[in-house]
Amino acid sequence: MILVAGHIDFHDRAARDLAVERSVPLQQATRDDEPGCIAYSFSADPCVDTRVQVHEVWEDQATLAAHFVHENYFSMLSALGEIGIARAVTNKYRCDRSEPVYDETGTASAEFSSAT
Repeated sequence: MILVAGHIDFHDRAARDLAVERSVPLQQATRDDEPGCIAYSFSADPCVDTRVQVHEVWEDQATLAAHFVHENYFSMLSALGEIGIARAVTNKYRCDRSEPVYDETGTASAEFSSAT
C-alpha cells in the first residue's frame, strides 16, 4: 500500500476554497475511474485557512504510477495551478502492515500486535 500525504498552501482563503470546490469532480473521478485508488481527498484544513490537506491511498506502486499518467492527475495539476499555489509539500510512504487503531473494547493503541 502507498500513502500520499501532505498539504498545498494557497495565497488566501478564497483561493483555497476555490481549489477545494474545483477539485471535487476530479477527486470523484479519480476514486471512480482509477483502479487501485483506495482513498483520494483534497480537503480544507480546519486550522490553516489557506491550506488544503492531501490524503491518498493507493493499492501499490503500479497503481500510483498509473495515476501519474492519467488524465485526472493532469487535470488536477492544471486546475490547482490556475488558482495559484503558494507552496506544496507531499510525500509518499510505503506501508507494509496495517491494523485497527481501536481494539474490541474500544481502546486505542499505537502498538502493532502482529509486528515481528
